[in-house]
Amino acid sequence: MKVLVLNAGSSSLKYQLINMADNHVLAEGLVERIGQSVGKLKYKTTEKYEEERPFPNHETALVRVSELLQDEKMGVIKDANEIEACGHRTVHGGEEFNHSILIDDAVLSTMKKCIPLAPLHNPANITGIEVAASIFPKAKHVGVFDTAFHQSMPAKAYKYAIPAKFYEEDHIRRYGFHGTSHLFVSREAATMLGKEQKDVNVITVHIGNGASIAAVKGGKSIDTTMGMTPLAGLVMGTRCGDIDPAIPYFLCKNKDLTIDEVDQILNKESGMYGLTGNSDLRDIEDKFIAGDAVCTEAMEIYAYSIKKAVGSYFAALGTVDAIVFTAGVGENSDIVRKMVCSDMSGLGIEIDESKNEGRKTNNIEVSSESSRVKIFVIPTNEELEIANQTIEVLKNL
Repeated sequence: MKVLVLNAGSSSLKYQLINMADNHVLAEGLVERIGQSVGKLKYKTTEKYEEERPFPNHETALVRVSELLQDEKMGVIKDANEIEACGHRTVHGGEEFNHSILIDDAVLSTMKKCIPLAPLHNPANITGIEVAASIFPKAKHVGVFDTAFHQSMPAKAYKYAIPAKFYEEDHIRRYGFHGTSHLFVSREAATMLGKEQKDVNVITVHIGNGASIAAVKGGKSIDTTMGMTPLAGLVMGTRCGDIDPAIPYFLCKNKDLTIDEVDQILNKESGMYGLTGNSDLRDIEDKFIAGDAVCTEAMEIYAYSIKKAVGSYFAALGTVDAIVFTAGVGENSDIVRKMVCSDMSGLGIEIDESKNEGRKTNNIEVSSESSRVKIFVIPTNEELEIANQTIEVLKNL
């Protein structure tokens, strides 16, 4: 079976066509700047192809992707009907979805009700689903929710200490995100430990431009750092992470800012960007290595926010078998991994600097021989996880 994995953002469309017989990626790419005067399309099979042209909406973008998939020279399928299923990355399923599901009108209606919880993401996800259904009408369409994996959290982890009516009426609670990634790498970690997923406790550290950590007990998420929105938790590329909740009120009152301006600041102008003027950790690391004082302090703040969360999840889990680093920073930054794991021997965490050195493209252990807790670097593969969950849903129809 060939599964087309789609991730529709507000102005982008990421895609990957996978042959599930051997998990081989037949084609992948990205359409950016949808709705702008000039968009950019990237398409990769055994060769790479790029083009710039207007993509007024997601429909024109996906139509063009479909054309390339069937192109006489660059295509990998002869007919659109070869795609038997589409797996859609969908950000917010609220409390309605705790697993992946076949998409029908009722599911779409429920997703629309979740728009207030993810106003930037869910509308784009819904558009992507509707467009794909028109272009690939014979394919089965499955929604895989970022929030679903964390629906196993107990109330003590997901409820906020605010008046109960806001949870009961408006569903304000911790939801968590990056669920497909946390699920994928926690399962891989169990395999590396030679155990069943139900028998291991893992702390998964997904750190890229967006970042979150999850405490995974016996294969189930029991806590995670992101909250009702992806703003909470760790210091990120442009997001502030956890701050005093009175700060937005202070900024509005004392700096004459609107709540929308504060939202822009906390989501787009904070984090590493706010500390250094740059959100790309590779550039910040270069300056850190060169001894730049501003970037050194920012790296310390960044790593410390991760270290604190890891430590707190030791308390939540009781015992920990492994810590897993994944995503763009987790896989590529030996500096961050070292900074996070330093001075953690009291918790049984000891990193091997020689094993840790360099970026990692395969599953690897980087803990020392004496470390009681295994430290793994496991490249995430959210697209494959979405495709696998799509297959599982179709098997159960």
